[in-house]
Amino acid sequence: MPRYASVAVIGTGPSGLSTVKALSDENAFSRIRVFERRDRVGGLWHYDPVPDIFPTPGVSEKRTEIPSPLPAFTAPVAEDTTARTGIHDALDSNVGAQIMSFTHTAFPEKNSAISVRQLGRENPTRPFRVVTAYLEDLFRPYLDHVSFNTTVERVEKVNGKWTLTLRQSGHFHRNNPTEYWWQEEFDAVVVASGHYSVPLIPEIPGLGSTFQTNPGVFEHSKSFRSANDYVDKRVVVVGGNISSADLIADLHAVVRGSLFLSLRGSNEVLKNVFSLPGVEVKPTIAQVETTNGLRTAGEKGVVKVTFSDGSTVEDVDKIIFATGYKLSYPFLVPDPVTPSNRASGFYQHIFKIGDPSLALVGQVRGALSFRVYEYQAVAVARYFANHNAKALPTPQEQDSWEVERLKYKGGSALFHEIKPDFREYFEYLRELAGPAVEGTRGYELPRFEDSWPEKGFAILALKDRFWKGIKGAEGVQAKL
Repeated sequence: MPRYASVAVIGTGPSGLSTVKALSDENAFSRIRVFERRDRVGGLWHYDPVPDIFPTPGVSEKRTEIPSPLPAFTAPVAEDTTARTGIHDALDSNVGAQIMSFTHTAFPEKNSAISVRQLGRENPTRPFRVVTAYLEDLFRPYLDHVSFNTTVERVEKVNGKWTLTLRQSGHFHRNNPTEYWWQEEFDAVVVASGHYSVPLIPEIPGLGSTFQTNPGVFEHSKSFRSANDYVDKRVVVVGGNISSADLIADLHAVVRGSLFLSLRGSNEVLKNVFSLPGVEVKPTIAQVETTNGLRTAGEKGVVKVTFSDGSTVEDVDKIIFATGYKLSYPFLVPDPVTPSNRASGFYQHIFKIGDPSLALVGQVRGALSFRVYEYQAVAVARYFANHNAKALPTPQEQDSWEVERLKYKGGSALFHEIKPDFREYFEYLRELAGPAVEGTRGYELPRFEDSWPEKGFAILALKDRFWKGIKGAEGVQAKL
């Protein structure tokens, strides 16, 4: 008998696909339901021509009011723009395809023209459309489990069952567009909704008031769609990781004057892109403000940025925050996200401490996605099915793991970063899952190979070579 007979899965991205496949493979559950707020599978791997809007500073996420009693019809709810993805038309994957793929199915060998020009033939990137099609093809056998256009508004344990409050768009009631609300109960829930939806914007003095007068100046990297939008614009980029590096490479030669890069510290791995011609590195932003002058229609004054060293940039057209994302599980009761942006109370970033019938798949970062999602999902499915999975430690031991993890990684989102401990984490998941049970479609997870991280992150080395080439070519051109 399975530990939990009925399971709900939230999300149909790579981690949701991993989960529904793993659950189905075990052939142990009486009911598997998958809830997806969009009209298609694939998660963040779809292109939305109109991007997410910049979050209004100081305004927290609002929960939709749940009608009573249920089931019920209500008027349509305003769109949650965070569901729009950060994909732009020329985006390629940044994890090597050989390792990014699930172990059971390889990616098609197909590169984009841009990646071939920049990184060479047979480079390990894949165009986002190839990734999207890969996920859609793999999800096809499980579409009967999925409820599309369905937002999970609340997940709460009531009388020993997980009660999900659900809202589905696309209905009509008495010839008027409506949304249908209802509830379903499950023995277990897997949250596989990812953590690349809600932009993280640092608190900066003057940001709120300047946004009120000049909202069009502010963007998150999630909204980037084309370098054409920044030609002859004065641009400040904030952030020092790979999304910032890609923006610098795309924009440094097309903006007006220097491209200003605000960094909290240094990142030696990205030094070649951050030192491209025309890039001026600045420290953190101390203040943004509106000064006198005319801007575009609907905006008042010009924007001035002051950095922590006292230097300034005037007449700024765009400030792009490449500052990552906030964890967001607003439907979970209680909400496990801490003010420091980590999910609290989940053993090995997966099982809720004290109640493993609630699990997260896909919460980890720096961990060789999509493959790590596959390993997490198989471990969860085998544990839920009661099929050869190892027993979890006691809740007290799980609490101790979290305390030690906090000492090791700190309390920020880096708490969930797996690197450099890839082998330890993958092998833990493989051992937790155990061997497949005869008569199921399950399979034994492959042993971790030490070459996986190098292959997974090979793209960064190729990009670094490309950035060096840009520096050399533009340096020669400047001397001519």
